Amino acid sequence: MAGSSVSGSGAERMVYITRVESFNASHRLHSIHLSDEENKRVYGKCNNPNGHGHNYKVEVTLYGKVDRLTGMVMNLTDLKKCIEEVIMNTMDHKNLDKDVPYFANVVSTTENVAVYIWDNMVKLLPPNLLYEIKIHETEKNIVVYRGE
Repeated sequence: MAGSSVSGSGAERMVYITRVESFNASHRLHSIHLSDEENKRVYGKCNNPNGHGHNYKVEVTLYGKVDRLTGMVMNLTDLKKCIEEVIMNTMDHKNLDKDVPYFANVVSTTENVAVYIWDNMVKLLPPNLLYEIKIHETEKNIVVYRGE
């Protein structure tokens, strides 16, 4: 058994784990720093005064050592609770611009949604465990943020 000696050798294993969640939200792409004409030019139909919605898919990826006792980087039940608090309770079936205070002065682009999720997830997770937030805004538009 060639592989069995490695797993029993005490070598630390680094693993990526990902939890996927979906949420629905509406928003309007509109910057308070631009004129109405500039907003229409920059954001096009996404600047509709009545907003528009998305069925977002979010992937929260952690990277860390596999605990020798539990065999886990983090208990996925605990990660699910963090995602519920940061994403589902604050953004699911909400108008991002009106219901999430962060977006009162920040344009609710998917890039900024990723930053918002990152900034709030790191407050709940063990230090240095969060690796990546990936948001699928549509099947063709995907944003990745790694805290940089």
